[in-house]
Amino acid sequence: MSAEWHTDWREIKITGTEKGFPAIHSPVCHTAKGTPYLCHPGVVLIGRTTTDIQGIEPFLQGFDPDLGFATYLQDPMRLDPGTQLCKTAGQLCYASFGPKRTWNRDAKRYFDNIKESGHGSVLEHANFSLLCYGVSRSVTHELVRHRHFSYSQISQRYVSGRVLRFVERPEYQQNPTLHAEFLERIDRAAADYERTVERLLEAQQAGQPLLSADMRTDLRKKVQQAARSLLPNETEAPLVVTGNARAWRHFLEMRANVHAEIEIRALAFLVYRCLVAIEPILFEDYQVVTFPDGTFGLDTAFRKV
Repeated sequence: MSAEWHTDWREIKITGTEKGFPAIHSPVCHTAKGTPYLCHPGVVLIGRTTTDIQGIEPFLQGFDPDLGFATYLQDPMRLDPGTQLCKTAGQLCYASFGPKRTWNRDAKRYFDNIKESGHGSVLEHANFSLLCYGVSRSVTHELVRHRHFSYSQISQRYVSGRVLRFVERPEYQQNPTLHAEFLERIDRAAADYERTVERLLEAQQAGQPLLSADMRTDLRKKVQQAARSLLPNETEAPLVVTGNARAWRHFLEMRANVHAEIEIRALAFLVYRCLVAIEPILFEDYQVVTFPDGTFGLDTAFRKV
């Protein structure tokens, strides 16, 4: 995250928290020639777990009334949906539904014990889906190594050059020479792409066998799949990522710390800001820190779960 973007992590603007779907958006910039690029990631929560534990009432009533399991649904404190789901799942393991259970008012202590003990399977019940954009191919090549996530990523083979955008690294933003070279480079990449598309179309119309196809959609695909080889790792590659709370915590611990690559660290930190805004008990145990290079991330004090 460059100094031009934020000098204090508290200045990051988050919208949508009142609806339970926070978003941190990234504005689109343009070169003098009109090539679009972004300077930092955008993260939008577009899906999350919903919970209604009232449906378990017949299950609880099927036990000895003296156990007091019916009181489980009389807890006066409401929890965030993912937190409630994980807590109910965890308490099922020990049939901890009676009056001596951990009540919702003590949910933070309950989850602190889970995190410290490493029993992370309970956290796998709450899922979150995020749109991540303003991220380069370099970042997504690293991101997809987290195999516990599900991904849907833009295909350069199926989309036209009209949606082509680029991502500027923080190091370039802080250096006038590198910034100017970046602008020149993406203008050139966009122009090379368009020129190659035109030549491929000409070859296709001339009947080149490798570019032939019966369907119009396949004709475009044949051209775009060849032209995409010119695109650099600075090309934006937005994607939707779905994972459970345990997987997201592992991602934060791996990618929001000081040893992570700077661009994916910026993405991880914004993911954290969105998740902690709507499920604080599941994610608030991390401490925000400013690193020596001026960027910020997380001190992941708890052991991995």
